[in-house]
Amino acid sequence: MLKPEPTAGKTDWFVHDRFGLFIHWGLYSVAARHEWVKNFERMTDEEYQKYFNHFDPDLYDPEAWAKAAKDAGMKYAVITTKHHEGFCLWDSKLTDYKATNTPAGRDLLKPFVEAFRKQGIKIGFYYSLIDWHHPEFPVDGRHPQRDDDEFKKQSKNRDIKKYAEYMHAQVRELLTQFGKIDVLFFDFSYSGQEYLGMKGKGKEDWQSEKLIKMIRKLMPDVVINDRTEIPQDLYTPEQFQPRGWVHVDGKPVVWEACQTLNGSWGYHRDNSGVFGEEKISFAWKSSEILVKMLIDTVSKGGNVILNVGPTARGQFEPKALERLHDIGEWMKLHSRSIYGATQSGFKAPQDCRFTQNENRLFLHIFSWPFKIIHLDNMADRVEYAQLLNDGSEIKTQRHDPKKEHTSMSEKVDSKTLTLELPIQKPDVTVPVIELFLK
Repeated sequence: MLKPEPTAGKTDWFVHDRFGLFIHWGLYSVAARHEWVKNFERMTDEEYQKYFNHFDPDLYDPEAWAKAAKDAGMKYAVITTKHHEGFCLWDSKLTDYKATNTPAGRDLLKPFVEAFRKQGIKIGFYYSLIDWHHPEFPVDGRHPQRDDDEFKKQSKNRDIKKYAEYMHAQVRELLTQFGKIDVLFFDFSYSGQEYLGMKGKGKEDWQSEKLIKMIRKLMPDVVINDRTEIPQDLYTPEQFQPRGWVHVDGKPVVWEACQTLNGSWGYHRDNSGVFGEEKISFAWKSSEILVKMLIDTVSKGGNVILNVGPTARGQFEPKALERLHDIGEWMKLHSRSIYGATQSGFKAPQDCRFTQNENRLFLHIFSWPFKIIHLDNMADRVEYAQLLNDGSEIKTQRHDPKKEHTSMSEKVDSKTLTLELPIQKPDVTVPVIELFLK
């Protein structure tokens, strides 16, 4: 089995826990049409101000959020302390653009941290390196007012160094006011992009080396992702499933698939929209698809962080809660095929995935077959087999090529192990057969 090389942060707990919750919550939840609404609709600060003036999450109950996450089987949670819009959920001393100055009238981050810690869930902070509200953030091809010539003229003397000082100081606040933080998720760098002669921003603009050095001094074990353009502990492919274990420079790395429930990270009431020339529909993923994504990712040595975008009043919408509940029901019976498990060295049959934890091999069956599954080259490797959901025995059959074939066997290699399955699929989203290896 593959194993990534050690990094500066502490990733042992991370690769064991495998499953986390992402939360995108900010002023964009009031607009309710994607977290990039300010960018997509080319809004000015003045136009966007109405969302600040009306942000009042009166139904916000972080304990309910934490319970939903725990019941789903999630072991860590990452929340957007500040997204690209520049709005802060905590009472930062460095800006007035924060929750305490909205109708909410309070720090929204502290109770989140307390509630999730109470449930034994590790804490992660997302922090956007971009800030479309800060007066020293230079206009570029990602800025909402990138096509406003007059605004660009007025903003030509903005100083990215001053913004970087502000950004570093805010990260220091996050690491010194909320106790131990387990994950730092930065987002994002785009130095390779250019728009109308305006170059994108990256590690030189963020002063990433200095930033990472400060973080490691304050919190040496924290898991840091790759989006400062300086590789650290974690790689974060987004909204797709890699074909296998993620490799960088030919070596396996710690990685996490970042996935949404419906295509949008922030709360999106209508789940569709027109962005530029493109109309996009954000269809909800089924619970079955989400369970299969989790299994598929762990079978490739990765984690899944699954996003919920709370409403402007501070609730998880019913469709999100329904999917978290369904995942939790599957995890209650099958979590040992996920926690502590990783990619196996064995080749899985068609429409199946293997995960492995030491001498236990877990066969996840995406498409239930009729009566049998053949496992190549495993006739002498398996001591016992059972369905994981109820612990019931699955009979195994080894083949003697010299004997007549029976109705339960076809012409197969003597090294093949055949599992004899019930005709009716177990009443779970994805059945799992637990194989005890010799």
